[in-house]
Amino acid sequence: MTKADLVTEIAEKTGVEKVAVQATVEALMKSVKNSLSAGQNVYLRGFGSFIVKKRAEKKGRNITKNKTIVIPEHYIPAFKPAKTFAEKVKKNVKGTK
Repeated sequence: MTKADLVTEIAEKTGVEKVAVQATVEALMKSVKNSLSAGQNVYLRGFGSFIVKKRAEKKGRNITKNKTIVIPEHYIPAFKPAKTFAEKVKKNVKGTK
C-alpha cells in the first residue's frame, strides 16, 4: 500500500476530502520525523512505537581495498509494533504465503 492508497482509503471511509486527508497524513509524518530527529520517541497506543536506537561503534571491512574501517556510533529510527498489532499480523499473514 502506498501513501496515495492510504489517503484514498481514509477519505472513502471517513467521508473527508482527499486534500484534507493528504494534509493530515503529511503532518503526522512530519511530526514523527521531527520528534525522532530531536531524539524523542513517538508512542501510538495499540499501533506501536517509533523509537531512536543507538548503534554502537564497530569495525567493518572495505572489501574492495581489503582494509578495516571504524564505523562510529550513530542513531537510527526504528519501529516496534504493539503486542496486539504484531499478534494480529502474525495470525493473518501466516496463511497467505
